[in-house]
Amino acid sequence: MPLIELNSISKIYDTGTLKVAALDGIDFSVEKGEFVVVLGPSGCGKTTLLNIIGALDTPTSGKVQVAGYDLISSKRSELAKIRRSTVSFVFQSFNLFPGLTAGENVQFGIDVSDNRSGKLSEQVLSDVGLGDRGSHFPHELSGGEQQRVAIARALATANPVLLADEPTGELDFATGKQILRLLLNQAEMDRAVLVVTHNREIARIADRVVQLSSGRIVSDGTPPDGKVDLEELHW
Repeated sequence: MPLIELNSISKIYDTGTLKVAALDGIDFSVEKGEFVVVLGPSGCGKTTLLNIIGALDTPTSGKVQVAGYDLISSKRSELAKIRRSTVSFVFQSFNLFPGLTAGENVQFGIDVSDNRSGKLSEQVLSDVGLGDRGSHFPHELSGGEQQRVAIARALATANPVLLADEPTGELDFATGKQILRLLLNQAEMDRAVLVVTHNREIARIADRVVQLSSGRIVSDGTPPDGKVDLEELHW
């Protein structure tokens, strides 16, 4: 069974005078161990798709299953628990708590999760190359270091699904590659990794590339020129 499965998903926003279809008839799945990139311009529905998979939003119609849980039939009170035990998020804006140190930010992720990896915050920070930065606050870290803290927080859980929204968007190329290596490693550990981006170069390292346009999937398959090694990327 796929870790992520969407059937006939639509999301319509009603402004009162206008109805806008953010997603229209989406059929989509991700298996464990897959590294999938969703491409598309701003406003094509990428973030809406991610939010629905992460149980942060509900579709207007269709069926969503994540790690065996039916998100549509679940009560609102159940969705938060399902989210904590199935999905980890990495955001472009890092979403770190400014008043907590790097170690405390990671510990927060451990504390709220129902599916912990068993590692201490210090161990997870060491895994992302920040073993000596645990006592630093976010404003004392570079953008790349903050993103690695955010990824460490996601890795501190044993959740089977990892969702990343423009994880390299604010980073330089060298740091972006470090982040992508960490995400690829998670797929190699049998997590389902879904990366949303407008950067076509990142799609070259994916197992599958899903192209969104105006809320619809226009293509879904392997990279056009075949999957390449991370070291071959440039932007």
